[in-house]
Amino acid sequence: PEVADAMAGRGALLVDGGIRRGTDVVKALAMGAQAVLLGRPVLWGLALDGAAGAQRVLQLLKDECELALALAGCRTPADATRDLIA
Repeated sequence: PEVADAMAGRGALLVDGGIRRGTDVVKALAMGAQAVLLGRPVLWGLALDGAAGAQRVLQLLKDECELALALAGCRTPADATRDLIA
């Protein structure tokens, strides 16, 4: 949150690294990130099953994000705020 506060009005805050699950995405958004970057998970899927594996990983992350947002009572990613983080 401190980084997001320091970045306010200075550009987009992107989180790169450590994103493995949909809940990680929701946490990053709740703390002020505008987006997350996905490298390793997509590459793992690509290595396992080519383009279909990469697509499957992205679909799993999307589904996990939607579930996490719904369980938190958020209709959209913009509804994820810092008060969700304990």
